[in-house]
Parts: sequence; C-alpha cells; structure tokens
Amino acid sequence: MCHASPLNHRHSFLLPSRRRSPGLCQVKIMDSAENLGEVLRGDRIENSPYVFKMREPQMCNIVCRITLDAKQAKEFKERIDDDYLVNMILDNLPLVVPYKRSDIDSLVYQHGFRVGLKGQYTGSKEEKYFIHNHLTFTVKFHKDEQTGAARIVGFEVKPFSVKHEYEGNWDDKTRLTTCNPHAKRTVTSSDSPQEVEDKKEIIFTYDVEFEESEVKWASRWDTYLLMADDQIHWFSIVNSLMIVLFLSGMVAMIMLRTLYRDISNYNQLETQEEAQEETGWKLVHGDVFRQPTNSDLLCVYVGSGVQFFGMVLVMMIFAALGFLSPSNRGGLMTAMLLLWVFMGLFAGYSSARLYKMFKGTEWKKITLRTAFMFPGIVFAIFFVLNALIWGEKSSGAVPFGTMFALMFLWFGISVPLVFVGSYVGFKKPAIEDPVKTNKIPRQIPKQAWYMTPVFSILIGGILPFGAVFIELFFILTSIWLHQFYYIFGFLFLVFIILIVTCAEITIVLCYFQLCSEDYLWWWRSYLTSGSSALYLFLYTAFYFFTKLNITKPISGILYFGYMLIASYAFFVLSGTIGFYACFWFTRLIYSSVKID
Repeated sequence: MCHASPLNHRHSFLLPSRRRSPGLCQVKIMDSAENLGEVLRGDRIENSPYVFKMREPQMCNIVCRITLDAKQAKEFKERIDDDYLVNMILDNLPLVVPYKRSDIDSLVYQHGFRVGLKGQYTGSKEEKYFIHNHLTFTVKFHKDEQTGAARIVGFEVKPFSVKHEYEGNWDDKTRLTTCNPHAKRTVTSSDSPQEVEDKKEIIFTYDVEFEESEVKWASRWDTYLLMADDQIHWFSIVNSLMIVLFLSGMVAMIMLRTLYRDISNYNQLETQEEAQEETGWKLVHGDVFRQPTNSDLLCVYVGSGVQFFGMVLVMMIFAALGFLSPSNRGGLMTAMLLLWVFMGLFAGYSSARLYKMFKGTEWKKITLRTAFMFPGIVFAIFFVLNALIWGEKSSGAVPFGTMFALMFLWFGISVPLVFVGSYVGFKKPAIEDPVKTNKIPRQIPKQAWYMTPVFSILIGGILPFGAVFIELFFILTSIWLHQFYYIFGFLFLVFIILIVTCAEITIVLCYFQLCSEDYLWWWRSYLTSGSSALYLFLYTAFYFFTKLNITKPISGILYFGYMLIASYAFFVLSGTIGFYACFWFTRLIYSSVKID
C-alpha cells in the first residue's frame, strides 16, 4: 500500500498508537516537524504520493501495484480487524468521510477512512477481508470573486474496494480496464472488491474532484465542528443548573436563616447558665482550627490543586475565546503543558501559606513535595504506559527527545517557579485564626450513621459528578472515537457549574458536620468534593464496556491508565475547590460570633 499523508494508520481505540501499514510501495517518506502537543498525542506527519493540482480534476491515477506475501496479508487483516483508520491532511484540513445519520438531517463526518472491511460473497458464509484501494477525493474550494484566486475549504473522500484488471503484462504504460480515464470509466461501487490474501495483487488508484463551495476560507472549520447534539448539550447545562439551584437554595437557607439565627442567639446569651447550655457548631470553636493529621500532605495537595485549577481556568478562557483553534494541531496539549508549568508559582505560594498557618517551619521540604508529588505520580504512570506503546513498536510512543523536553519543563521551569512562589508565600505573615484553639482536644460524640466520614464523603461526590457526566460522555467520545470536540463554550459553562457545585455541597456537609460537634473538617472538606473523581473513574469503566470494542489487553491497559491520570487530576482539582470553600465558610461563621 502507498503512503497517505500523513499516513497515520491509527487503531480506533489504541490511543495514541499509529503504525505504518505493511507492504508499502517504494516511496521516499519524509517526516514533517511536529510541536510538543502533536508528539504527545501520537501524531506523525509524513509526505504522500497522492499529487493534487489545484482545480485540475484527475481520474484513475495509478499510485502503485504490489503483490502481498503471507506476512503482509496477515498484518493487513489485523489492521482491518482493529478498525485502523487512514488519516490525511490537505492545506491543514483533515480528511473526512461524510455519511448521513438516520436520526438527524445534516451530514456527519468521520475523521479518516478505514483501511478495509470484512464481508461475505453472495451465497457464501465464509468471511473475507477487503482493502480500500481506490479513493475518490473531493476537494472543495472557495473562489474569490474579485481576484479569481481559490482557497481550499473542504477535503472529503469516498473509499472503494475494487479488484482492478488490465490487459497484457504490467509496465509503465499499462491501462486498467476497470478504471480508465480515456474511456471515461471510473469506480462508483465496490461490486467486485479486492481481497486481502497471500499472493494477491493489489493496485492502488485515486480520483480527484474539485467542487466550488460557498463556504469562505475563514469559516472552513465550521462544518467540521458542527455539533449534531446541541440539544443534549443544552439538556446537560439545564440538568447541571438545576443541581446548582437546589444546592444554592440549601446554602442560602443555611446562611441566611439557620446561621443568622444561630449567630443572633449566641451573641445574645446573657447568663453563664445559658452559655453552658449552648449546643451546635459554636461548641467546637476551640477545636475547629486545630491542626489536622498529615497537615503537610494536605498543604501539598492544596498547592497541586491550585496549580491544576489555574491551568484549567486559563486554558478554558483561551479556548472559549477561540485562541486554541483546531487548525493548530497539538495546540491544546502544548498550551496545557506550558500553563501547568507556569502555574507552579501559585502552587508554591498557596501550599506555603497554608503550611505557615499550621505553624510549619521547614518550607523547603513542603516546597519539594509540592513540586514533585502530583507530577511525579502522573509521570510514573505515563512512563509505564509509554513503555507499553514502545513495546508494541508504535509510532505513538513518545521519543527520547520529547521525554527530555518534558523533564526540562518540569525540573528547569516548574520546580524553580514552585520555589519562588513558596518563598514569597512563606515570607508573608501567617493567616490568623478567628478563634483561639484549646490546648486539650475536645472529645467528638458518637456520630449518626449518615454523618460518618466514609458515607458523607461518598455522598458529597455524587452531585459534582452529576453536574459534569453528560459533557464527560462527549469528551470521551472525542478522545476515543475520533470525533471533533470544540464546544469549549459549553465546557466553560460546565466548569463554572462544577466549581459552584463542589463549593456548595462541601459547605452544606461541613455545616452539618460542625453541628454534630465533629470538628475534623480539614481533610473531609477536601475528600467530600474530591470523591467525585471516584465516580468519574467508574463512569469511564462503564463507558469502556458499553461503548468501546477493545479486545487487546495492551489497549485496555492504556485506556484505564490514561483515565486513571484524568481521574487523579480531577480529584486534586475538585478537592481543592471544596477545601477552599469550606475554609472560607468556617472562618466566616466563627469570626461572626462573640467568644469569651
């Protein structure tokens, strides 16, 4: 088979694996330069023997002819079994196969075309493998009326499997009888398909058609990014907003009615007898700001969460404003990495501030842990997954040079910035608690079953996950089923809803916890909203078994490995949001009451 531009025969599910196809014609292949994001995604861009001349239609161009041996036939069959796709680009536009879906009126685009297909001849039950060896390209262009110049605005293909025939011996002047430009005979169906078997001869051909389009060059990506499921997205937003309104109502009731009444009562107590009878959250005022167990680890996780939150927020704003265009392949991944690196400043600052509030003195130790713990765990998982891809001899494996670049970004930029942020944060005066902490810890009364830490933490993660799970379906589909995802406006709205939901559910559960005279809220506030990551991982497992057709163990390990990284990052993000919401809430209510 001949090289296609960029010849990424990509496993439909093994992300980011791309391999070269077997049995290729002798064409000099040259790699194009890729940016950091493209390399991490597994994109490898190479040249192609398919030659297009602007507005010059071509018919039945012969690219090459090969005879398969047993090994090549076996590899082609494996590619067809694994649903490999051929991806090409022309003028930076990806090749798509348009097809009509029965449930909607508009066309839907599949990114790339399949290497081949499986089928049976009429009257036979034996399953055969057929290869797509004839491509009918349609290049859409927009003509400028004033200058007459034309620019490419669309790149589509219809793949066919055709057993080409010719007369006499094969040479440079051989003409095909199945596809002949002189006789105006072209391929329109796959009635006599090309089998993939040992000793079979395959001839690769292509047509090029040019079609004028009303779509202007500036809008050429619009058709690719047209979402057929807008209604579902709006349903997702409305569903999430209902959760937020429900939670907001609960928070408003707590803040305006219950808390206001509590604070008024606490501040109007006249006699000592009345003061001794006080109950509820005021009782634990002497312990509520007591240093938690493993406070150093909490500082590290809060710092990492701030770093991740800053990265996601800035990236979402840029993406929603249209700066991260899909025409800039790998731009999103590159932006994420660079933003993560530079947000190290805020990670160091926030972890050092919290550490100093807990009366910590070894700020360099906490800084090192902040700089290395979260990215170290992610990098370790990524390294193992990359070793598996490398073992499969896939071009999707991250090369040594890129790995070195990642290490440089981490050690050369991120770590120093974490130290700078930490130094500045530790130099600032410590955050003062609104109430004094007793020397002897108060005994926590036995809690009702529904207020136990495990139950309350698991309940707290359901609503934040419920706010994002519909959008999560589209994100997973875009990653693993090669759909375009570029509705960052919706995603930004969902992100705002996630922030509000995490904050409000944590405040509500923290209030109930304090009213039950349980003052160990530090870690619980982090884990309450952070537990939504557990539901996220369970949903990705459900998606794996219901939507994907992955049979190879390596592919499954890759899927769950990458989803584990995503869930871990989501835990750190949502946990930090919940922690800061609870931190603000407790300081607010305890600074509002008079305490002798």
